[in-house]
Amino acid sequence: MTDTATTDARRRFDLSELATKKVFRRLIPFLLLMYVIAFLDRSNVSFAQQEFQADFGISAASYAFGAGLFFVGYAIFEVPSNILLHKVGAKWWLARIMVTWGIVAVAFMFVTGTTSFYILRFLLGVCEAGFFPGVILFLTYWVPARHLSRARGYFYMGIALAGILGNPLSGGLLELDGAFSLRGIQWMFLVEGLLAIAVGVWSYFYLTNKPQDAAWLPEDERQALVETVAAEDTAKASGHGPQKVWAALGNWRVWYFSLIYFCIQIAVYGVTFFLPTQVTAITGQKLGFQVALVTAIPWVFGLASVAFFPGLADRTRKHRLIGTTLLLVTAFGIVISGALSGTPVLAIAGLSLAAIGFVAMQPIFWTLPTEYMTGYAAAAGIGLINSLGNLGGFLAPNMRDFFKENVGGNAGLYALAVGAVVGAVLFAFTGLFKRANEVEAGRLDEVDAASAPSR
Repeated sequence: MTDTATTDARRRFDLSELATKKVFRRLIPFLLLMYVIAFLDRSNVSFAQQEFQADFGISAASYAFGAGLFFVGYAIFEVPSNILLHKVGAKWWLARIMVTWGIVAVAFMFVTGTTSFYILRFLLGVCEAGFFPGVILFLTYWVPARHLSRARGYFYMGIALAGILGNPLSGGLLELDGAFSLRGIQWMFLVEGLLAIAVGVWSYFYLTNKPQDAAWLPEDERQALVETVAAEDTAKASGHGPQKVWAALGNWRVWYFSLIYFCIQIAVYGVTFFLPTQVTAITGQKLGFQVALVTAIPWVFGLASVAFFPGLADRTRKHRLIGTTLLLVTAFGIVISGALSGTPVLAIAGLSLAAIGFVAMQPIFWTLPTEYMTGYAAAAGIGLINSLGNLGGFLAPNMRDFFKENVGGNAGLYALAVGAVVGAVLFAFTGLFKRANEVEAGRLDEVDAASAPSR
């Protein structure tokens, strides 16, 4: 490379770094806000469980089934939604997703029994489908590969922030019970649903589809970022369409990683959907603002962990070891929260350990699939892994309720811990896989050997 070419490359790199910093400042906080609201609107039903049971006869088993139905609609429509996002543009489609799920979230005000609860949970999943993988895809348009893991880590902070900020909000809204003849849970669904609608409308005017459209970037930085991302965009060059989805379904690694993610979601939602009722049982307090503050404690630790462990994994390249350890910490914390439920401080400490593990583990998890898949599998497989893996959110509440009712004691919690242990073991075994570049190198060696003249 000539000195001129080296200088140009260095200047382009420096300009793309400047542009990336501005992208982080402008886009990441807003995407994080969207995810906070998404997680809040899918999990705030946990604050309504007791009132649903008392007022409408929605049993614990019905609540568990309805809570999980969200993920059925979510899984069915996630891949089609992501394809549409790519075709029509991220800012329009993400805005549509938020506004429609906000409308459904408001409609929970009018739940009158099991049937309406089931229908709305399913519709909420349908409307939100595509949001998470859509944002992951959107980030690849804007963020060079060397910064994607950090961007995903910031985005995943939304889970913890939803607990830290959203749970006290939900608890506080419950205390408006009787204001303007609305029940507390009606205020909760109304305000948090309208929040999604408002931010969804705002997103249409705030987000920009791709870097080449970013008038808020200087022209030289914008061009450098476009060139940098385009140079890394080899996976998308293999094309898009339904055939990629079917081909990815035939890749056994997609199913293996889906199973790992399935186990992670068992822990996440097995804890999340029952956290307020578990905390009220531990503390003996009535569900409201004070209990909501206690439920925020595990998420504070989760936020600290996701700010630390993904970066540590990137620096040390020990993603597998750190991720496996975090899932085992999750399992241990879940067991502690049940076994020591008579000691509130230790039980909350157990829940905090669980949150430390499963919040920080998720961005670490996503660093591996792209190392073991390439081409169409990397493009379509990530959406499928998220779609199939999130069905763990359907199993988790039902599994917890089943073991609690049929075995008794803390069997439901211990079943969640087993799921986390299985996920840890599966994640550790990915060390036996060949990376995509190693597989490709092996194929090239075979071709060279076949084409070499015989001696």
